[in-house]
Amino acid sequence: MKVLLIAICWCLLFVLAWPLALLVLVLWPVFWLVSLPFRALGIAVDAVFALLRAVLFLPARLFGWRPAAGHA
Repeated sequence: MKVLLIAICWCLLFVLAWPLALLVLVLWPVFWLVSLPFRALGIAVDAVFALLRAVLFLPARLFGWRPAAGHA
């Protein structure tokens, strides 16, 4: 559904301003390549927070506390 919406928006942009639509089409892979390190950084930061959470909750887990079934 998201891809279809993006395609429709791009077609609309192509009809209204075709040079801008072609520029977007050419620059999108460059933008994707530039954003890859930031995605990797986000994954690393998320992993650090998960490790901190696991370390901080370790004493409670050792004493028998378990998270509720709906929470993860």
